[in-house]
Amino acid sequence: MSHVTQKNLIAGEWQTGSGEIENHNPSDLTDLVGVYAQATSDQLSATLEQAHRAQREWAAYGIERKQAVLMNIGNEMMSRAEELGTLLSREEGKPLAEGKGEVFRAGQFFTYYAAECLRQIGENADSVRDGIEIDVRREPVGVVAVISPWNFPTATASWKIAPALCYGNAVVWKPANMTPASAVALTEIIERQDIPKGLFSLIMGSGNTIGQQLVESKSVNAISFTGSVPVGKGIAAAAIANLTKVQMEMGSKNALAVMDDADLDLAVSVAHGGAFGGTGQKCTASSRLVVHEKIHDAFVEKLIAGAKAMKVGHALEADTQMGPVVSEQQLNENLDYVALGKSEGAELACGGERLSLDHDGYYMSPGVFLNTSNSMRINREEMFAPLTSVIKVGSYDEALAVVNDTDFGLTSGIVTTSLARASHFRRNAQTGVVTVNLPTAGTDYHVPFGGRGDSSYGPREQGSAAAEFYTTVKTVYMSSGSPE
Repeated sequence: MSHVTQKNLIAGEWQTGSGEIENHNPSDLTDLVGVYAQATSDQLSATLEQAHRAQREWAAYGIERKQAVLMNIGNEMMSRAEELGTLLSREEGKPLAEGKGEVFRAGQFFTYYAAECLRQIGENADSVRDGIEIDVRREPVGVVAVISPWNFPTATASWKIAPALCYGNAVVWKPANMTPASAVALTEIIERQDIPKGLFSLIMGSGNTIGQQLVESKSVNAISFTGSVPVGKGIAAAAIANLTKVQMEMGSKNALAVMDDADLDLAVSVAHGGAFGGTGQKCTASSRLVVHEKIHDAFVEKLIAGAKAMKVGHALEADTQMGPVVSEQQLNENLDYVALGKSEGAELACGGERLSLDHDGYYMSPGVFLNTSNSMRINREEMFAPLTSVIKVGSYDEALAVVNDTDFGLTSGIVTTSLARASHFRRNAQTGVVTVNLPTAGTDYHVPFGGRGDSSYGPREQGSAAAEFYTTVKTVYMSSGSPE
């Protein structure tokens, strides 16, 4: 069966490139999702040049015209959540319900920012000088490079693209090569709208070539990136040479504290969802479970039983609770962490093994490490795997100290029935997001998202906080003159 090469959207035109990549279903390696073009350096230069012209035109659109564009995008995504969610799960490997939910939520990002188009209200002030009034307003930053990851191929891209367009910018999008089908599907929706030619571009290619050229370009005014710490630091170094504005989300090592007064069944449910949802391939995953010694044994027993009972399988099968790992490289890295944990003295209580199922895919059983310390590498480094470590502590104070003992700081959570502990934890946990009696994974689109330490750099994403990154402030002084 032959496949037509899916093209990039370059300067408003669908074009092939210098080569192509094959996209295979990680649930079934015999399933070829499609073949996707890789862009050239010249194509990137052309699309950046056109983006600047289109941005000026888009910025001059009336706010209701912009609002209609974003609303149309969001509504189409939500109405096609079944279809596009199935495509997403097919190429990324997350269970079908999660794939559909991601596409629907991504549509909500666009409808939220459609409304924000109409809420761009400035400020005014009196000057310290007589007869002068001050107007403060936000204007577009210009051309925004969006570099998005494979684990949430539609949602993460959408929470960058939607505010960028809302606030009057052009977008050049370089998605992860691992999930090109979802990128093309979203681009087709956006490209059909009432927007200037070249306002939105899809440029697929490797991070070392196209990605590097994009972040080094003087034609880019701002870069929004989600990915690993090493890549993020490289982007920051490239961006600073041009004083390009940057916003980066770079993963974490999230901890869930389970207290001795916790509802045990709730604690296990919260831990399972946070640790193994999306095959653990989330920057908000609960990879450290900090458990009070008084509840430790009972919690661990239920945690392991639940992990062993999880149905690992093809992402599109109805009874699948955890899909495959996204790629062979990722699977091998995960298995390396299993070996590392054992070598550090941790006990692998269950899982952590490659599975052979009916379909040839990158399947792995959810793994639980016991008898771990917070100094182990498996508790210091982001594994991005269906693996979690239990760290036993003797008190709430020790639990909080362990939670905060990390170079990262994206999310943290606590399971407790004590209002005093919950209140103290939410004030003293050194993370950008805190959850109480909820998984560390799962956030809303209308409030700020981001972390501290190595997790994040630059202004917050999502909600009204996004305006800080996607706009620049202008302060205008106006002399009113004499009324006579």
